[in-house]
Amino acid sequence: MDALAAIGLAGLLLVKEAGVPIPIPGDLLVIGAGVATAGDPAGALVVLLLILAAGYLGGGVQFAFARGALRRPLTALLARFGVSAARIEALAERLRRGGARGVAIARATPGVRVPAIAASGLAGLPTRSFAAGLVAGNTAFVGAHFVLGFVIGAPAVAFIQGAAPSLAIGAFAALAFIGAVGWLVIRRRRRRDALVPVGSGYAAWSDAACPACLALAVLRDS
Repeated sequence: MDALAAIGLAGLLLVKEAGVPIPIPGDLLVIGAGVATAGDPAGALVVLLLILAAGYLGGGVQFAFARGALRRPLTALLARFGVSAARIEALAERLRRGGARGVAIARATPGVRVPAIAASGLAGLPTRSFAAGLVAGNTAFVGAHFVLGFVIGAPAVAFIQGAAPSLAIGAFAALAFIGAVGWLVIRRRRRRDALVPVGSGYAAWSDAACPACLALAVLRDS
């Protein structure tokens, strides 16, 4: 991955973490970055640190906005992408009780990590507690996705280059089908949970877009 591509990716992730609901799953972007740096451990480390720094900074910006004058606009934006005010408030109450540990767990949990930053701001968490939880949770979640991409990178590229076009298209279609089924499963199971009334929007799609997150979300909601 060249320097401009890495900087551009970090900028996009920073904007997403700052609360702008860009309809591109960040998980897949991070996995893609891992794939792009496969075979170059030193370059991979630099890209990972850049992505992590962007996430910390963007999350801090969103947290500051959520605690201040942009509380209502940010909540409205999240609601438009399937994260209701009731869901945010329920999560905020859990974060008040959990502190830094609660933030870390939420930011490392598929389906919950999307509204966790706004909920932390609405909950009025101390900045120090939020920052500690953000760093721990983001490092675990983003790092795991990046390493996944780095590990599967070389085999994935070799498969794409060596596979017939019809086989590659079939594999893509299969993944899309699995994601759609997963989305429906998450919606159905979360409708039974009074604390998570909405699972059909952007957060659920983010879960379904990443196979690993989809599996974790389904197991968590079982």
